[in-house]
Order: sequence, then C-alpha cells, then structure tokens
Amino acid sequence: MSDTAAARETEAPRKPPVRPKTAEVPTRIYLVPYPKIVFLYPTLLYSLVAAIYMSLAKPPLVATEPTPVILAVIFLAVIGVNLVILAFDFPRTTSLTLFFVFVAAGLGAALVFVLKPEFLPYVTDTLYRFHPLANATFYWAFAGILGVITLIGIIHAQFDRWEARPNELLHHHGIWGNLERFSAPGLRIDKEINDVFEYLLLRSGRLILHPSNERRAIILDGVPFIRQKEEALTRMLGALQVEVRTENESHE
Repeated sequence: MSDTAAARETEAPRKPPVRPKTAEVPTRIYLVPYPKIVFLYPTLLYSLVAAIYMSLAKPPLVATEPTPVILAVIFLAVIGVNLVILAFDFPRTTSLTLFFVFVAAGLGAALVFVLKPEFLPYVTDTLYRFHPLANATFYWAFAGILGVITLIGIIHAQFDRWEARPNELLHHHGIWGNLERFSAPGLRIDKEINDVFEYLLLRSGRLILHPSNERRAIILDGVPFIRQKEEALTRMLGALQVEVRTENESHE
C-alpha cells in the first residue's frame, strides 16, 4: 500500500459524537379541569365487577349466603371512602396517615367485636344482624347511572378547556366555541396539590396561571397528570424565552 493511500485512510472523516436527546418541546398543551365526579371511578369499577359477578354466578340473594353480603359490604366501604375523598381535602401526608389510622382502628374494633362477642354484646349483636344485600340489577343500575353522569361531566369539561401555545394561551369555552386569547410570553405557573387522594387517583391538582397582561390569575382545579403538564409548560415557555433572547441579541 502506498503512502498516499495510508494517509487517506488516516485522514478519513470522523463521525461526530452522539449527543444525548433532549426532551421534545411541545407545540401545544391542553389543560382540562375535570369535575369532582371523575374521582368516583373506583366505585364505578367495583360496581361493574360486582354486577358481572352477580350476573354470572347468580348466588341466592339471602342473608345466610355470604357472597352477596360480602360484595355489598365491600361496596359500602368503597363508596364510603370515595365520598370522604370528595367531601374533605387531605393536603398533606400527615392527614393521609391520620385517615388510615382511623380506618385501621375501625377495622380493628370490628374484628374485636367478631372474635370477642362478650366484649360488648349489644354492638356484637348489631354487627351480626348487619346483612346488606344487593342483586345484579342494583349494581348494573348504579354503575349505569354513575357512568352516564361521569361521561356527561367529562364531555362538558371539553367545552371549557385551555390550550397553551408557544406564543399565546387560548380559552375555548361554550358550545359555540367561544375563544379568549392571552399572551403566553411572561406567563408564570404555580402548581398546588391540595388533596393527596385526588393526586393518587388521577395525579391531579391545581394549576394557577398568571398571564403578563392580566391582573387576575387563572385557576384550574382538577387537572389530571399535573406534574407532566407543568413540566411540558415549563419546557415550552423556557424554549420561548431562549428564542426571544436570541432574537434580541441578534438585533443588538
């Protein structure tokens, strides 16, 4: 091999180093505040499961049959916890811990009354006479009513949604598609998680938007996957600031 060929091989162009991929900057982000009823989806799912089981297994609906009673007791427990979540806010982990302490205390007391009936005879007798029953028709009807109301709430929320773009913030509201525009540059974002349970159920929370040309803040409650939404908004607004600064520097 000649010296010229060897030199060509040594002077072969090197491949540029592979750069790590950065997170893609979104061009639009939809923010939809959903109503509180969407947090009842655990009760809806359990109602469907109980309805399917009662329809297929067809156990006799009597107080001496344990399966319908157990299903009904679990249903009451699930809907009770769900209603507590809707009625009260649990803003911190300490309140969440306190809630579970009360639940554990209640379950422990029920076990004591069942295993030690002589402890409080009146309470024990009341628990033994507690036999809630519900057939498949009840579970289907409950799931149907709750499902329809939830679906209506989700559809209604789509008529009051917000759309964030790199240069503007749009508010779509009303059946006829009314539109409001706000300036996106200089937009400040605050995130609040006021209820630990709502965050656990749908990763939802509150977004507070502060447009630069508006005196009042825009408060959006019940926004699901709030952390992902906040991170996407931060990336989009950060890319916009870099672009604006670059343009200003080039003009100077």
